[in-house]
Amino acid sequence: MEGLVVAVGLLWVLVVILAVVVFALARQVGVLFERVAPMGALMTDAGPKIGEAAPRMDLVTLAGKRLALGGPSPRSTLVFFLSPTCPVCKKLLPVLKSARSAEAAWMDVVLASDGDRPAHDVFVREKGLESFPYILSTELGMTFRVSRLPFAILIDGTGVVRAKGLINNREQLESLFNAKELAVPSIQDYLDRPAVS
Repeated sequence: MEGLVVAVGLLWVLVVILAVVVFALARQVGVLFERVAPMGALMTDAGPKIGEAAPRMDLVTLAGKRLALGGPSPRSTLVFFLSPTCPVCKKLLPVLKSARSAEAAWMDVVLASDGDRPAHDVFVREKGLESFPYILSTELGMTFRVSRLPFAILIDGTGVVRAKGLINNREQLESLFNAKELAVPSIQDYLDRPAVS
């Protein structure tokens, strides 16, 4: 009987130690989460700046439809620059389709690239992108100073650039929407602001 009391006593000591360790780990996870803030889209200084009017451009999609970019519009527009040869772009296509569905109430998505049309026609067919407006325009990429892909620009309904940046994952794409909602140039700017007491 005495051995049983000792065993139960040791188990209680172990339970208390385990509770203290779990509490300490939970606290450290919280500290780590504060230190490792989410990384938003990687902004560049080239092209129209956040808060400036997007240049007005009249374009034609691969399907032959006219598309006006920039200027007042009833909805915001996400212009997503991609290439059929970009592996990261291909990886992000399901994310882009999901974001278009989730944000359909306020935003349209336009795909943009340049190069030979036959390669893009094949790419659109293979990846099921027929429902997206797809623009082939070197001028569009030059106007927005797109140097690396995949790159996205969010233009609001007034024709103003609200967010932009290099996109490598879902979080960076969603950071553009968050930046627009928070009325900040980027998530990094928001996180770098001093805390209001």
